[in-house]
Amino acid sequence: MKKILLFLLIFTSVLFADLVELYRSQGLEAVKEKLEYELTKKEYWENYLKDRNVDYGYYESKKYLLIAKKDLKQISLYKVEENNYDLLLKDDVIVGEAIGDKQEEGDLKTPVGAYEFTSKLTQVDQFYGPLALVTSYPNSFDKSLNKNGHGIWLHGMPLNEAREEYTKGCIAIDNPELEKIDSLIEHDKSIILISDKEEIKASKDEISMILSFIYQWKNAWKDSNINEYIKFYSNSFKRYNGMDFEEFKEYKQRVFSKDEEKKIKFSNINIMPYPNSLNKKMYKVLMDEDYKTRSYSFVGKKELYLELKDNKIEILSEG
Repeated sequence: MKKILLFLLIFTSVLFADLVELYRSQGLEAVKEKLEYELTKKEYWENYLKDRNVDYGYYESKKYLLIAKKDLKQISLYKVEENNYDLLLKDDVIVGEAIGDKQEEGDLKTPVGAYEFTSKLTQVDQFYGPLALVTSYPNSFDKSLNKNGHGIWLHGMPLNEAREEYTKGCIAIDNPELEKIDSLIEHDKSIILISDKEEIKASKDEISMILSFIYQWKNAWKDSNINEYIKFYSNSFKRYNGMDFEEFKEYKQRVFSKDEEKKIKFSNINIMPYPNSLNKKMYKVLMDEDYKTRSYSFVGKKELYLELKDNKIEILSEG
């Protein structure tokens, strides 16, 4: 159904007769290329998003959004509807004792960023309440910044002792509210955004830019156009494994020199504002990638960490 709607929307900006003529003269592949080109246009996405609330991001497969604000010691749970967000819960929390963004194991800081839930723990010490939801900290961007540590949870309060004022870096909420969150969400379809002091907000203009950017980047990648492809990356780009911009460029030059035909498909695109302690305007893109060449194939998750600056987008890291 979504594919049909997308197809119909594209037809509003491209003359039907032109597509028919293109199909008649050059075949279905030429029509597909024309439609793919439409997806690189910001104007298409602006029209697509015109009735959609994207204040907290754009989500195709994530259905639940938790927003934790460390300065206010508050968490909100939203259900992502087709064109809006439905507030399901709002409550106070406690966070790490030390102020600032987590950098290393034992620094008593709660991280700042966007994370998924990787598992649910029910056999936990009574200190953590009835259960704990494990976050994906450190994510690939954290690793590119050499951050470390582990075990950042959303958990409850002690069952048999008094509530404490701080955690060691986790986010803790009263047990009834934690159990309510657990009952309301689907863990694999949830995102938690943790901010320090900044307001978490997105805009249609920025989301439209990012969606068109993704398809422009994909086309340069598919065409093995190294000069165009590398322009999408920041000079300060760094991967989770430590590979920097120059190393990454050399690596891609070797891959592109094979000049293999590529098939690249993205689906379940999720774009969220990315809270950070770098004073950057950032977004995280999380999507499914289906990549195939004659010699290699990959099906799995793709992450991009983007910076918006001076009306331009650059990739800071990817995973």
